[in-house]
Amino acid sequence: MSVRLELDLQIATRATSLPEAAAFERWAAAALEGRRARAALTIRVAGTEEATILNRVYRGRDGPTNVLSFPFELPPGVDPRDPIAELIGDLVICADVVEREALAQRKAAPAHWAHMVVHGVLHLLDYDHLTEPDAARMESLETQILGGLGFPTPYETGAVRSG
Repeated sequence: MSVRLELDLQIATRATSLPEAAAFERWAAAALEGRRARAALTIRVAGTEEATILNRVYRGRDGPTNVLSFPFELPPGVDPRDPIAELIGDLVICADVVEREALAQRKAAPAHWAHMVVHGVLHLLDYDHLTEPDAARMESLETQILGGLGFPTPYETGAVRSG
């Protein structure tokens, strides 16, 4: 099965070492494979200031975080066959945090970027890591998806879970 993905990629940072647009699309599609046949989402690559504000407003936490997910909820009464039903939500990824974490965790930057996209898309699909069983399930899926993309498991280095 191949996923039909409509991706709106927004670059809202001056960071220069970002992955190519095709990589974001490939990573998101891999996370959707077998879970959705069609999907639309926005990935916004933000700077530290924007990520800090969004993290404070929506999570009540100070400072930027690596990835924020904003799932889309279909309004009541909308036919699930309506094209809007393909919208799964938005991700905001902070380029500065991802780059800093990749260095600190001794990971290749593309591997960490892929992990953040996969992690965020799984959140949009209602996966979470609030309990140990849920975390184990989500980490297993992330490892499987990233392995299929040719990346090592993101948890080998003992890195903390993404938020």
